Amino acid sequence: MSERFTGNFTQQEPIPEEAIEAAVAVMRSGRLHRYNVAEGELGEAALLEQEFAAQMGAKYALAVASGGYALATALRAVGVKPGDKVLTNAFTLAPVPGAIASIGAEPVYVEVNEALTIDLDDLEAKLAQAKVLMLSHMRGHLCDMDRLMCLCDAAGVVVIEDCAHTMGARWNGVLSGRQGAIGCYSCQTYKHVNSGEGGLIVTDDEELAARMVMLSGSYMLFERHLAAPSPEVFERVKYETPNVSGRMDNLRAAVLRPQLRQLDQQVERWNARYRVIEEGLRDVPGLTVVERPEAELYVGSSIQFLLLDWSEEAVQDVLSRCGARGVELKWFGVPEPTAFTSRYDSWRYADVPSLPQSDRILRGIIDMRVPLTFDLEDCAVIARILRAEVSAVYQTG
Repeated sequence: MSERFTGNFTQQEPIPEEAIEAAVAVMRSGRLHRYNVAEGELGEAALLEQEFAAQMGAKYALAVASGGYALATALRAVGVKPGDKVLTNAFTLAPVPGAIASIGAEPVYVEVNEALTIDLDDLEAKLAQAKVLMLSHMRGHLCDMDRLMCLCDAAGVVVIEDCAHTMGARWNGVLSGRQGAIGCYSCQTYKHVNSGEGGLIVTDDEELAARMVMLSGSYMLFERHLAAPSPEVFERVKYETPNVSGRMDNLRAAVLRPQLRQLDQQVERWNARYRVIEEGLRDVPGLTVVERPEAELYVGSSIQFLLLDWSEEAVQDVLSRCGARGVELKWFGVPEPTAFTSRYDSWRYADVPSLPQSDRILRGIIDMRVPLTFDLEDCAVIARILRAEVSAVYQTG
């Protein structure tokens, strides 16, 4: 009798009790707005920023309403204007080009390679087209950050890192988000810390930090931040920086602070699960495992594999057969966008270029969440089902 998996791919772990207690304390106070604090009180949002800056080894941090808001704020802070071009990955999620388009700028897509990272040769060829790269570490895959930063620094291109899927990841020991000018993180439910929605930003540049605080809607209350530049830096920017309100509130900040203290342990738990599935998929005919570079410490909260050059019918057969056995897969080659699987040719508010290499890879990307509510045996069952169903379809094809 065939195994069937009965777990839920969208069920998250409960919020830690410490975070629940902190949230209840905020609600009892009634002071949810980040600047509504009692005399002498620091406030949860300000404390979150201070702690996250220290955790990331950054001079400055800002808590905002969402990861997408963080990206748009970073773009505004570095001076992107309507009509400007911004480089970004062809393989990413809709909020990345959406952030670019939201300020009237134009995405310029860079090819993806079989490692599911930005193609650095194509990037090098396109660097002259823009002054900013919004680098998406899509689904937690880090490119060769040393080479990327060398290329961008030499070309005078500012790098904004979208770390929605790489909070806690590292390249050659350097935390994701700490090589570009600005690192942006998401705290949405399906990311590595969970406040429902939310975002965090880090930088070492005092003027960028001051601009982002002002953009987030500080109402000249910047002295209530604990991880922000000195008042004289704000004096240089406060009259020319618009208020585009998108602050994080104290309630969400209270929920996040205990979770961030557990981040390293959570990364280890995700990666243990990821490795069980990854090993179970090795040597499956027709299936390509995405190998992780030695320099990369990843966060395995999702896993991807490739069914390169398979027909649409065969891929759909795999999805259906796995779904019938309880394993929920997403496919980036699906003809019509479904859930988060839209791709660059779906975002028709911008020019749709010809990207044959990316098209081939996107047609082969299968994606699966790996929530921490699964244990290692769950992951072994999932791997056996994937192995069996991919093999069965491949043999009949």
